[in-house]
Amino acid sequence: MAGSRARVGYAAMLERFPPSEVVALTVEAEQAGFDGVMADDHFQPWTAHQGQAGFVWNVMTAMAERTRGSVGVGATCPSFRWHPAVVAQAAATLESMYPGRHWLGVGSGEAISEHVVGGYWPEAPERIARMFEAVEIIQKLFTGRDVRHDGRFFTLERSRLWTMPDVAPPIYVATSGPVTARRAGASADGIITVASTPEKVATLFARFDDGARSAGKDPSAATKIVQVHLAWAPDDADAAEQAVREWPNGAMRFSKADIRSPHDFEQMARMVRPEDFEGRLLVSSDPDAHRREIQAYLDVGATHVYLHNVSADQRTWLKVFGREVLPALTP
Repeated sequence: MAGSRARVGYAAMLERFPPSEVVALTVEAEQAGFDGVMADDHFQPWTAHQGQAGFVWNVMTAMAERTRGSVGVGATCPSFRWHPAVVAQAAATLESMYPGRHWLGVGSGEAISEHVVGGYWPEAPERIARMFEAVEIIQKLFTGRDVRHDGRFFTLERSRLWTMPDVAPPIYVATSGPVTARRAGASADGIITVASTPEKVATLFARFDDGARSAGKDPSAATKIVQVHLAWAPDDADAAEQAVREWPNGAMRFSKADIRSPHDFEQMARMVRPEDFEGRLLVSSDPDAHRREIQAYLDVGATHVYLHNVSADQRTWLKVFGREVLPALTP
């Protein structure tokens, strides 16, 4: 994608499509003009209806092999299913295979994917503390030197990453909380957040910038990613129906981090109505309405926006947005 165009990538939903289909859609997204791909690390889908949960590292390797843009996990939780050393090894290997193309997004985790290994599921402050300690370990390993760690949550005996790229992949912290955003600015290379309102995202970015300055870093050099969920179809009624059926979790206005089962989400989804998406996810058949929504996040400082359309027909949407929306966006 030309440098004068906004950086708008494809958010691949491994919760919704089989792995080979996700890879094929990523190829079509790039052909349509999307710039890069992000994919989340899920052990289970949100709802049983969504029906998939491919292993993100395998799928990202196939995506990178068949495309030319950036490939990022946005995000993985390096502190429950995974020891941070394993996450560091996976990211370093992918970047070694595809230099300059991989970025590592990390988050504090949700029970639906992390509780499967058993053990105590802590409150949010502890989950966040674990995440930042995991980031510290990953950064140590990304030096390529022998390191050890004896911390509050993790132990790493003296070791190193034997396969290292020339330049380690950047680490971005996924959050919607201002306190975590400030800490991310001090300790990470960028931030990932899900679209809420441009005003809230601008506040989050400001806190991230405060944290970066507190650590002597230049905030303008950081990456700021916004993942935008949207509902587009050829008519409004179809877009609303697709939102309710395919992505009801997007209308739920409560924290979902402690819910453990897709079947529980499925029961909650029975109460979701089209109007519940108001203010959370734009439901419209008008590409220009979506263009304005996406542009608003670019205008408040997003360096890269990744789009997920809840519609089951991804191919038509990719072509329409590639033709009518992406060229009209400005950085």
